[in-house]
Amino acid sequence: MDFAICFKGFVSPDRARYLVKQAEVAGFTHCWFYDSHILWRECYPAIAMCMEHTTKMRFGPCVTNPLARDMSLAASLFGSLALQSGGRIDMGLGRGDSSVRVMGKKPATLAYLTEFTQKVKAMIRGEEVSYGDCPSPVKFPWANGYELPVWIGAYGPKALKTAGEIGDGVILQIADPDLCKWFADQALSAGKTAGRDMSNYQVMAAAPAYFGDMETCIEKTKWFPAMVGNHVADIVEKYGTDSGLVPESLTSYIENRKGYDYSKHGQSSNPYLDFITPDIVESFCVLGQAEDHIAKIRKLEECGVTQFNIYLDNGNEEQIIAEYAENVIPAFS
Repeated sequence: MDFAICFKGFVSPDRARYLVKQAEVAGFTHCWFYDSHILWRECYPAIAMCMEHTTKMRFGPCVTNPLARDMSLAASLFGSLALQSGGRIDMGLGRGDSSVRVMGKKPATLAYLTEFTQKVKAMIRGEEVSYGDCPSPVKFPWANGYELPVWIGAYGPKALKTAGEIGDGVILQIADPDLCKWFADQALSAGKTAGRDMSNYQVMAAAPAYFGDMETCIEKTKWFPAMVGNHVADIVEKYGTDSGLVPESLTSYIENRKGYDYSKHGQSSNPYLDFITPDIVESFCVLGQAEDHIAKIRKLEECGVTQFNIYLDNGNEEQIIAEYAENVIPAFS
């Protein structure tokens, strides 16, 4: 099991530098950043800065989208970060949520996400690539053959299928073991059906973690199921509640959902939290004492999760990293 941390773009530069150094020493292997350029500061300057203050930790957006940047610009960005970090960059990629919806735009199609993934990876390797309406193909003379790992964020059946067919891993924004298995199995099955070797396929469970009594933990993290519910609502709208393509445990908890404020995306101040119940928060997050964290992460591991990514959005960030260093990560060594 790998362990990761994830930042929003409101963390000060000085604090980000400190936290990534603390996390690397603690045994965390990855650091991810939200990529939503209007709601928070651009994440790639922060990634480049943090790379300079670490030696082993891998970095990436969790997640970017195909509409944020021209393909060659995205490839040049990730290829450049790979070169200057000694190959410590991954890409988390989704269709586009807060980054595009806050501007009133629609997410990318899965077909375009697929093309973006394949052609960006090819450009970074140094291959000649034609795309869009560019009259001439693109080839980077400085490329060194880096193979960019791409993790696809997915919930719905078609997105999970795409994640298995083209991704190196799948990002699941939830820490419910049974749901993680249900999602991951679909991606793994799709990859195998496509003839891919899935033995090294990665499965990330991304969710908040918090220590203390359960009432306090739930209060600190109840923003998270609201963010997940926003994605689930999209799936239910597309597939319906009785299709069998979405688990009942997901569809039932959004029945009383009234909306979502993208300007408060992923924040406890989002006004649309009334439908969130304590049992949902406990199910979706990793909460309680150290032994509770270990027990739940063990269940995630048994269900195929290979990386637990902690959203550091609830306060007590230094304490959470320290608790994991002393009491949780050693249990998985």
